[in-house]
Amino acid sequence: MAKNTNKTTENESSVADFINTIADETKRADSFKLAKLMEEASGQKAKMWGPAIVGFGSYHYKYESGREGDAPLIAFSPRKSSLTLYLPSFESKEQLLQKLGKHKQSGGCTHIIKLTDVDAAVLTQLLSESFKHAETTHCK
Repeated sequence: MAKNTNKTTENESSVADFINTIADETKRADSFKLAKLMEEASGQKAKMWGPAIVGFGSYHYKYESGREGDAPLIAFSPRKSSLTLYLPSFESKEQLLQKLGKHKQSGGCTHIIKLTDVDAAVLTQLLSESFKHAETTHCK
């Protein structure tokens, strides 16, 4: 069995303390709002994963190579250039993204500069459906 070398593991650091370190006032406020939206969508409390990812729920994965670990079901990170959302793919995700508003996609991540750039109702639906899909897929 491969040893877990994943640096992004759940820890006991304070989500509020982490968000309060964000220098940009808009990004800090948006991060608190996004954390609340994700808590409501998932029914899970926000937890820190590594030093800079806020995650909700968790699942255990194991690859054929033997590598295994834990990951959040949905998560976000307030990166320098954007709020980066880590959401799984699911059947209607692309249709929701088309209605979301101003965002970018890269490597499976959704990047939003400001929450006012996106449709709040669509974002809420995207988060809820992402969590339900992840939970159904990974928590059998």
